[in-house]
Amino acid sequence: MNRATRNEEDYLKMLLRFKMTGDDIGTNHLATKLHVAPPSVTSMLKKLKSKGLVNYKKYGHISLTPLGERIAISLLRRHRMWEVFLSKTLGFDWNEVHEIAEQLEHVRSEKLIEKLDEFLGYPKLDPHGDPIPSVDLLMPDYEGHPLTLVRTGQHCRLVSVTDDSSEILSQLDALNIRLEAEMDILGPGAPEGSIVVRHNGKVSLIREDLAKRLYVI
Repeated sequence: MNRATRNEEDYLKMLLRFKMTGDDIGTNHLATKLHVAPPSVTSMLKKLKSKGLVNYKKYGHISLTPLGERIAISLLRRHRMWEVFLSKTLGFDWNEVHEIAEQLEHVRSEKLIEKLDEFLGYPKLDPHGDPIPSVDLLMPDYEGHPLTLVRTGQHCRLVSVTDDSSEILSQLDALNIRLEAEMDILGPGAPEGSIVVRHNGKVSLIREDLAKRLYVI
């Protein structure tokens, strides 16, 4: 597999995340998510294109090439496996593991990851309910559907959170909502797109930007 620098890997993984969540893939959005200036994004995309890792044209669509996607999926597999280790073995909370795994994911030893996979019992999901890519780099589908698609009066259960940033997870902690939480949908709220739910006898408002990241069944 083509070697990519740590910085290049971060770009590839972010592009993969955008593809998975259906978010807009643009230089400004990339700059915001990666905390860099837009000109730096443009320069990096040109470099990644020259290495055959992305398809990029100024003011045009940005996408991963098959090779770029394999590198990104491999990185995501390592990231989510390290999150399981940090949570299951070392006792870190679900809103603490992401930043640490961001550092550990760049360790490229395939033997280490194989041993880690075996040690953890070949986990299928990370601490946020997100599927871990297979050893042959196949991306499993997410279980369920976004909370935004659940109708008023229906009952659902949270099975995954597609954004594992500490900001998103802290919002859920403030609402006392974790994986396997049972919720009744009471109806729309304000601002537009928000959803009012009942969970553990408590009524809460979940804003649209959070609700679309919560997958339920």
